[in-house]
Amino acid sequence: MPLIARAATPTGRSLLSSSKLYILRAHSKFPASTRPYSKMLQGCVLKNAFVKNESPSIGVWQTLPGQNVSRVLARAGVDWVMVDCEHGNIDDAAMHEAVPAIASCGVSPLVRIPDMQGWMIKRALDSGAHGILVPLLRSAEEARKIVSAAKFPPQGQRGLGSPFAMERFNPAPSMTEYLQQANESLLTMVQIETQEALDAVEEIAAIPGIDVLFIGPFDLGNNIGYPILDGVMKPELEAAIDRILAATTKAGRKCGFFATSGEQAKKYADMGFHMISAALDTTLLQASLGVSLNAARGQQAPKAGGRY
Repeated sequence: MPLIARAATPTGRSLLSSSKLYILRAHSKFPASTRPYSKMLQGCVLKNAFVKNESPSIGVWQTLPGQNVSRVLARAGVDWVMVDCEHGNIDDAAMHEAVPAIASCGVSPLVRIPDMQGWMIKRALDSGAHGILVPLLRSAEEARKIVSAAKFPPQGQRGLGSPFAMERFNPAPSMTEYLQQANESLLTMVQIETQEALDAVEEIAAIPGIDVLFIGPFDLGNNIGYPILDGVMKPELEAAIDRILAATTKAGRKCGFFATSGEQAKKYADMGFHMISAALDTTLLQASLGVSLNAARGQQAPKAGGRY
């Protein structure tokens, strides 16, 4: 599946992206680097970062509900904010508030759903999310079902009908354009954090429609028998992470990593990861409060990184 979708535009009509003007020709063949941007893809900040492939895309994690929290995170200079409906304090209604708040700041709203159920994928994408992240994947067959739930026919089985999704892109597509362009523009991401998924990672990475393999190091370590304790990764866990990155890169996909500090994010950026979470709202708040309170008491600043 090409990263840049061909726009549904009449022959000869110009299409202006944020940086280039493309002229569409009937039946023309565009090299991967010069295919025209669809209207939806122009508004997908993270997908565009992947297309440009200039540097790792840095984002942050939202676990606290509230539109103002979403905007604070989105205005921090990131490409994306992950709205965490798995472990975060964010229900369906809070997700529907967070996604438009993030999008209004010119940043890609992403949603980690609680489980790999099709209706959860539909709710997240119908809210206008630019991509979904599915936790605790265990098999290639599950990955295929996720792709089917995330794609409109004929590639999948997603239903059309949300009146909200189009408004989360700038320029905003019509419902027809959303239907025609969503399969190519939205990101389908899965977390490799179980022994079963690690064993099948090469097969999973090769599945059409899977865009990102995202590593959750804590659950991955737990599930392969080498948990992260006091922030220390065992060599066996590091080897598993290397294997996932290698399989993803070989398949031409993108690999993501959940880091717990800016320093760790830089380390994995230098290793070649394409998408890295550099901070989590709750731990940032905990760490910042600790620094301020200790300074007020004349005490040494606590170790950064919250409770991780």
